Amino acid sequence: MTDTTSPTPERRGGTPTGMRAAARLDRLPPSRWHRRITLVVGIGAFFDLYELFLGGVLAAALAEQWHLGPTAKSWVIAAGFLGMFVGANVLSVLADRFGRRRMFLINLAVYSVFSLLCAFAPGLSWFLALRFLAGLGLGAELVLVDTYLAEFLPRAVRGRYIAHAYTFGFLGVPVAALLGARLVAAHQPLGVEGWRWLLLAGALGAGFLQVMRRQLPESPRWLVVQGRGEEAERIVAGLEERAARESGGSLPSVPEAETVPERKVPLAEMFRGDQRRRTVMWWIFQVLQTVGYYGFGSLAPVVLTAKGHTVTDSLGYAALSFCGYPVGSALSVPLIDRIERRTLIIASALGIAACGLAFGFAAASWAIVTFGFLLTVCSNVFSNAFHVYQTEIFPTGLRSSAIGIAYSLSRLTSVVLPFVALSVLSGLGPAAVFTGSAGLMLLLCVDVALLGPRSSGRSLERI
Repeated sequence: MTDTTSPTPERRGGTPTGMRAAARLDRLPPSRWHRRITLVVGIGAFFDLYELFLGGVLAAALAEQWHLGPTAKSWVIAAGFLGMFVGANVLSVLADRFGRRRMFLINLAVYSVFSLLCAFAPGLSWFLALRFLAGLGLGAELVLVDTYLAEFLPRAVRGRYIAHAYTFGFLGVPVAALLGARLVAAHQPLGVEGWRWLLLAGALGAGFLQVMRRQLPESPRWLVVQGRGEEAERIVAGLEERAARESGGSLPSVPEAETVPERKVPLAEMFRGDQRRRTVMWWIFQVLQTVGYYGFGSLAPVVLTAKGHTVTDSLGYAALSFCGYPVGSALSVPLIDRIERRTLIIASALGIAACGLAFGFAAASWAIVTFGFLLTVCSNVFSNAFHVYQTEIFPTGLRSSAIGIAYSLSRLTSVVLPFVALSVLSGLGPAAVFTGSAGLMLLLCVDVALLGPRSSGRSLERI
């Protein structure tokens, strides 16, 4: 068998090595290195998801301390999402231009600095401005998590390993609620308000992760698209050497038929041919999923206070419900590579709609926690399926930009959502909020069923 571990760029089977990087990455057996980068990247998802669901906790806490009305509470939730909207558009496009690794480091640095400053905000105006800037840094985090892992992981385990990363990441959701409940109840640990500790925890944790991420290599698939085949070759060859040592044998050869050359793709190609259909489908999807998925997490503490529960009790019930996020994520691991992504997305979306309706009408504490927990379980089967799916439907030269621009629409929807949802909550009650959410999730199912391509088990370059 031809040696595939040589670090020198050469031609194999008449094809330049750089053009074969994707096929060579796909045929690698899963190794300790793959598991390590999945963990390191998953830690980044932890802080992003911690931050995403922190808005509802902060709104519930600050409403009491700063005597906020409905509009001010909406802005507490929306400010971070508005920053994420801008960041998702800007940093995800820059990741296709300047590389995944570089943007990984920039976005966490921005988030860490401004989240730290936000912890010392003297009033609402400063708080909102700094939350916006912290959100700007995190805007492309999940886009880069999906893109980076998909471009390194072998296709046989791509779905499962990304699901593992999010299982770890989603521990950040109950942590945000549990810390919120404890710190808000404690009022002023060490003389500092509890909500400020929540922001400090996120900022310092992200700063530590910054050190870990400096060891990550650049994506070989991205390097090939940029014409930097020799750099891609060195990275791929190193991974092949690791895999050969770990497996104790030789690696299978790459069939010529598996070689699909990548190229730079102009942004306008999102709106041409098959890509136009996928772009439209995914834009509609991102707007609709925000209401059903993020709507619950960001609004649950506020909804529960509207049901008559105290702030501390509401945060406690939300924390118990949020435990379903890592459980659902773990449940998705054995399912995600066995069930077609599109089918899994639709089935779990129907579960979100049904459990959301039950949560909206629930009055007893046990029912609130039970249906909240089941909703979050369904939510993370749904979430992991769609995070994998979106990496598979766009080409490498366009992947980060296309995902990021669509993802930014979910952030823009998250900005508008608190104003609409809290107005409906105030005027019509929790049941009306979740009835509307269920209807939008049904529209999402129709969108994916009619316009979404099949993707499970296929090479990124051939979907």
